[in-house]
Amino acid sequence: MPLDNGILSCADPVRLQQILNELDESKIEAVVRKWFARLPHPFTAQDRAAGFRYQLSILQAEFARTQVFDRPLSGRHLFEALIRENIDLGQPEKVSLIFQRRITKRTPSLFRTRIITPGVIPTLHVGYKSSKIKQYFKLDRALRTETTINNTRDFDIGRKLDNLPALRAIGFNANRRLLEIETISQDCMLADGVFDALIQPAIVQGQKAARLAFGDPRVMALLATLCLFFIPQRFRNAYLREKMAELLGVPLEAYTPGKATYDLRRLRLRGLIERIPHSHQYQVTGLGLAVAILFVKVQNRILRPGLSQLFDGCPQAANRPIAEAIKRLQQAIEDLCRGAKLCPIL
Repeated sequence: MPLDNGILSCADPVRLQQILNELDESKIEAVVRKWFARLPHPFTAQDRAAGFRYQLSILQAEFARTQVFDRPLSGRHLFEALIRENIDLGQPEKVSLIFQRRITKRTPSLFRTRIITPGVIPTLHVGYKSSKIKQYFKLDRALRTETTINNTRDFDIGRKLDNLPALRAIGFNANRRLLEIETISQDCMLADGVFDALIQPAIVQGQKAARLAFGDPRVMALLATLCLFFIPQRFRNAYLREKMAELLGVPLEAYTPGKATYDLRRLRLRGLIERIPHSHQYQVTGLGLAVAILFVKVQNRILRPGLSQLFDGCPQAANRPIAEAIKRLQQAIEDLCRGAKLCPIL
């Protein structure tokens, strides 16, 4: 059964995937050459004999993964949660609402946005140079994740058609990585002792590994960057500098290559990233993803909103359950001390 540009159901999904995998550069070339032989073109027989002919290039390549839910409502709830997660974890380029309605000059205004209503498709966008990942919940049935590469030079790859396998690997890896991070974000608890080990100095393989102090602005920005590398998965010192400067809100010159090297070293020694052999590139490990997401979520979802409720003037002053609970605890301690004829020290 069709699902627009996806497949809703299939009697033999394994065979279907094999058919899709067989669409490679050689088959595309064969179809194009077939029509070149029938359509007029400027090359004479002598030109073709001399080797002059058109070469196919890749203007845009899109690689998608569509996951159909047995319980569509649960899938919709999941995607709405993923959008919330990615606003502060993945920091997408934009989160948009696409209305299933054509707007013309005759369409009455004014336009207002309501989240989330029937006929509105929330869409998540993660950008990298000229390329992007787009994710949305398709026809209220399936989660669609697609990477679109608009410029192969973004990945140091040429535009000729024979580069399609390399682009395919990049596109599908980007899709998998986004889904992997979203999966970990739903369950990012760490084993006992891992948290304590990270926030204490240590000696790893005879080298001193600096601690990753929870709450330190530089450490929190560093861990937040680990959630950003969807495409490309591999990154260099210079790319880390760019992202760190953005998160810290400082000029690029303030976060020097030396600081980036220091931070890369302590991440590597802690096992949060690994260096690609025979290169100056790094990639985030599974442990690195779990640690980064946990630290960012605890700070952004628990500490910041929780502590803000403890201060007068908080926008949520009318409904501050944490503040009220602490006041009740404080009052109970004072009552206990007074009953024991002691002066409480608070």
